[in-house]
Amino acid sequence: IHNYWFKKNNINAVYEKKLVKKDEIEKFIKKLKNKEIDGINVTVPFKKVVIPFLDQLTTEANITQSVNTISIENDKLVGHNTDVAGFELAIRYIKFDVSKKNILIIGAGGVVPSIIYSLKKMKANTISLINRTKENAEEIKKNFKEIEILNWGEKYDFDMIINATSVGLNKEDKIDLKIENFGKNKFFYDVIYKPSRTSFLNQASLFQNQIENGKMMFIYQAHQAFFIWHKLLPKIDQDVMNLIDHD
Repeated sequence: IHNYWFKKNNINAVYEKKLVKKDEIEKFIKKLKNKEIDGINVTVPFKKVVIPFLDQLTTEANITQSVNTISIENDKLVGHNTDVAGFELAIRYIKFDVSKKNILIIGAGGVVPSIIYSLKKMKANTISLINRTKENAEEIKKNFKEIEILNWGEKYDFDMIINATSVGLNKEDKIDLKIENFGKNKFFYDVIYKPSRTSFLNQASLFQNQIENGKMMFIYQAHQAFFIWHKLLPKIDQDVMNLIDHD
């Protein structure tokens, strides 16, 4: 996506993936301060690990304790969280109104604090969490006291159900939950976008539910990162969508 936008906007830059070990992170981030590189994206499992090596955090990054974008501003390393805006913009894109809705999140991984914060910004009525390992869910509750932790496998009644786990990346993956226990005419959202229809979404579609994958969230978080680095909002066109579909 970034290399496509560089070309479209005549920016002389290249975006590459770099596999970095935990003990190499501080040294790698210093490359940004030394102007050897111009920006960094951070993926799991390092979204929290990078924080001690940064000079300041944005409000979103600080509240969620999650950084996925690093920039250099006035010689200071700044940690940003564009997952928050990425999720909100994706939900607004499909015109789903979160306000006053009751939301259930499945999982307690790296992106969950960002989703919770985004849902709060959009004025969700209640936010509940279930996770196989309840202790991990309790850790998230320390930062977000208002969320409710529920037991796995119960019967649930929510307007929106979000899969924030990695279960579904492989087509044969299945979440050990009975979709029929959620009722009908709900909105099921999966942060996974490859495959475009996970088992979670396929099952949900059988019960007259609205479904959506994480493609637009992925695009919008990149879109926001691009703006942070270049102070330019690139166009999200069909070619960008196709890049994701055929990646």
